[in-house]
Amino acid sequence: MNKTTFTLALAGLAALPALSQGREITLQTTLNEYRGNEAYLAFYVTDAQGNYQRTLWVSGKKAKYYKHLRDWVRDGNKPAEYDGLTGASVGSGQTLEVAVELEDALIDAGYEIRIDSAVEDKRDNRAEIKVPLTQQPSSASGSATGYVNTFSYQF
Repeated sequence: MNKTTFTLALAGLAALPALSQGREITLQTTLNEYRGNEAYLAFYVTDAQGNYQRTLWVSGKKAKYYKHLRDWVRDGNKPAEYDGLTGASVGSGQTLEVAVELEDALIDAGYEIRIDSAVEDKRDNRAEIKVPLTQQPSSASGSATGYVNTFSYQF
């Protein structure tokens, strides 16, 4: 290997960590007032075509109810993928705030954060929230028929 090739190889290795760097993002979700059990929520990232990319957080620990988070489940999520990304479900009128790691490459690149929601013995909401994933913190209001009142994120 000549000196130029060696130098380029070292430069390439030095750049690898920068490609996979991420940052912490805080997700804040407030639910509407409703009657019934606590809600299950799946927070996930999709590309510009709506194709699932990765799970950010799942609210609700009983995996048997995840089937009701239909768009998130439809894309073939495996338990190993969201292991460690779950927490307690959240109830009527409550606010859930979680901090997760997100790759820099997903920001300002056409990706979205989506939220599916479900409550036992009530309707399921596919992609109830869709928010572009941009450097600028963003927020959205839920629909009148869903469980999410407001959602926001910030870095």
